[in-house]
Amino acid sequence: MELCRIYFLLFWAFQLVYAQKTTDPNEVDALNKIIIHWNLSGKLNLTTDPCSQNASWAPENANPRVACDCTGSTCHITNLKIYALDIFGEIPQELFLLKELMDLNLGQNVLSGPLPAEIGQLSKMQYLSLGINNLTGPVPPELGNLNKLISLSFSSNNFNGTLPMQLGMLTSLKQLYIDSSGVSGPIPQELANLKALQTLWASDNGFTGILPEFFGNLTELIDLRLQGTSLEGPIPGSFGALTKLVNLRIGDLSKEDSTLDFLETQTSLSILSLRNCRVSGEIPERIGTFAKLQYLDLSFNKLTGQIPNSFQNFSLLQNLYLGNNNLSGDLPSNIISPDLMALDVSFNPISGNLPPNFAKVGFSMNVLRTSINANSLLDRKAIGMLQCLQNECTNQVQASSFSIKCGGMEQTSSSGIKFDNDSESLRAASLYTNSNDQWAVSNTGNFISNPNGPQYIVTTETQITNTLDSELYKTARISSSSLRYYGLGLENGKYNVELHFAEITMDDSQSWKGLGRRLFDIYIQGERVVQDFNIQKEAGGSKRALIKTFEANVTKTIIEIHFFWAGKGTCCIPFQSTYGPLVSAIHVYQASNAGFSAKRDKKRVGKLFGIAVGSAAGFLIMSSIFYLWWIKDKSGHMQVHTNSPSKGYFH
Repeated sequence: MELCRIYFLLFWAFQLVYAQKTTDPNEVDALNKIIIHWNLSGKLNLTTDPCSQNASWAPENANPRVACDCTGSTCHITNLKIYALDIFGEIPQELFLLKELMDLNLGQNVLSGPLPAEIGQLSKMQYLSLGINNLTGPVPPELGNLNKLISLSFSSNNFNGTLPMQLGMLTSLKQLYIDSSGVSGPIPQELANLKALQTLWASDNGFTGILPEFFGNLTELIDLRLQGTSLEGPIPGSFGALTKLVNLRIGDLSKEDSTLDFLETQTSLSILSLRNCRVSGEIPERIGTFAKLQYLDLSFNKLTGQIPNSFQNFSLLQNLYLGNNNLSGDLPSNIISPDLMALDVSFNPISGNLPPNFAKVGFSMNVLRTSINANSLLDRKAIGMLQCLQNECTNQVQASSFSIKCGGMEQTSSSGIKFDNDSESLRAASLYTNSNDQWAVSNTGNFISNPNGPQYIVTTETQITNTLDSELYKTARISSSSLRYYGLGLENGKYNVELHFAEITMDDSQSWKGLGRRLFDIYIQGERVVQDFNIQKEAGGSKRALIKTFEANVTKTIIEIHFFWAGKGTCCIPFQSTYGPLVSAIHVYQASNAGFSAKRDKKRVGKLFGIAVGSAAGFLIMSSIFYLWWIKDKSGHMQVHTNSPSKGYFH
C-alpha cells in the first residue's frame, strides 16, 4: 500500500512538472504567424499554449494538428498537420523556425510558389508530405540535408527541372512519392544510394534516358511505379534482384525492346503491369508459378509464342490482359481459373476454342480480332455479325452515319441528331454492339484502386455549359486502358468524326480537388490524331462542352475510333483511380452529307457482344470474335484491313 502511494505521488509530481512546461516562445510566435498567413484562425485557435496537455489539436486524428515533445525543460513543436483544408498561398518563412519538426503534412491543399531552400534547415524531419498542391519552380537540392527522412512526398505538383542529385543523400528513405510532380530529365544516378527504399511512385513525369539499371540494386523495393514517362527500354536484367516486389507497374517505354527474362523469383508479386513496354519474345512458363498474382497486364507489347499452359494454374488471378500482341497457338482450355473475372486476348492471332467455362457468372472476356472458333456461341445472330465483319458487312444495308450517346440513354440533340443508347454496363474485358449492328464499343482495363468499385460510366447532375445540349454531356464512358468504338457497315468514302467531351469527374474549383489532370491519346483508323489530350484544358474548364472534329477515310466499311491511356495524368484527384479516356458522345457522318444523320425509327436497345455474364441479370454477353487482318503502326495500334488471311497477321 505504501509503495502504491509513492507511485501515485510521483505520477502527480510528473504531471505538475509537465503542466508547467511551456512551448519555446519563438515557435509560438512562428506558429501564430503561420495560422494568420493561411487563414486558419477558425480551425486552429490557440487560446492556450500550443503544447498544452489534452489540447483539442493534439490527438493523432486532429486536423489541423499540433503535437509536441516536452521531455526537456521546454516544449518543442514536432508535428504539424494541415491536411486537405484548401490552404493557399506560398509557404511562409516562419515555418522554418520550427526547427524540431519531425512530421510535416501539408498535403492536398492549394499551396503555390516555390518550395523554399530553407526547407533544408528542418534537419530532424522524418515525414514530409507536400503532395497534391500547386508548387512550382525547381525541387530544391536542400532537401538532401534532411538525412533522417523516412517518407517524402511532393507528387501532383507543378515543379520543373530535374530531380536534384542530393536526394541520393536520403539514405534512410523508405517511401518516395514523386508521381505527376512535373520533374523531367534523366533520373540521377545518386538515387542508387537509397538502399532502404521500399516504395517509389514516379509515373507521369518527363523522365528521359534509359530505364536505370541501378534500380535493380534497390532490393528492398516492394512497390515500384514508372508509367507515362519518356524513358527508354529495355527493362534491365538487374530487376531480377527485386525479389520483394509486391506491386510492379512499368509502362510506355520507347525505342529498345525488352524481354520478360528478369522475371525469375518475384513470387511475392500481386500486381504486375508491363503494359506498352515493347516487350518481345515469349512469355516464360515460370510466371504461372507466381501464386500471389491477382492482376497481370502484358498488353500492347510484341509478345510471341503461345500463352503458357502454366497460366491455367493461377489460384488468385482476377484480371489477365494479354491483348495487342502477336501471341499464337490455341487458347489453353482451362485458362479461366477459379478467381479470374476478366480475360483479354484481343488483337492476337490466337486460335482454338472458347474455354468450356467461358460463360461463368461474372466473367468477361474479349477475343476481338482473334482466330478463336466462335461455333460454340449460342447466339446465331452474333455469328452472322462476325461473318458480316469478315466480309466487309456487304450483306447488310450500308449506312452513311451513326451517332452514339456514350455511357447514356438515347437522346436527340437540339439540331435533331439522334444519339443511340450506349448505357450498357461494360466490364473489364468486353464488347457491346447495338441492336442493328451498326456500331460497337470495346473496353479493356480495370481501375485497380477505385474506391467506388468497377465503374466504366460516370455521371453528373451539374449543368454543362458552352452547349445547347447539356444532357448529352452528363454521362460519359470511361476506361482505365483502351476504349474503342467501331462504325460498321458504312459506305466507303470520306467521313467527318465529331467527338464530344466534357470533363465531369475532375472539377476546376479553387480546392485541391481542382488540381487533377486527365490525359489520353486519340486514334482514328489506326492513326494518332491527338496526343496527351486534356479535355479540361481545351474546353476552358470542367463541365464545359467541347467538340473536336476529324476527317477519316473509310475503305473497308469499318471505322475505328480508339481512346488510349498512355500512363499520363494524375491518378488520384479527386479520388483514387481518376484517370484514363473519357468521351461523352460520337457523331460520324459522310463528308458529302455534311451534318446528315440518318433517322432510325427502331429503338437502340442493343445487345451484348462480348463474353461476359451479368451476375444480376444472369444473361450471356457474347464476345467480339471475328476474323479481321491488320497491321501494326509504330505505336503498336492496329489499323483495320480485310486482306486474305494467307497474307499473314503482321507486316
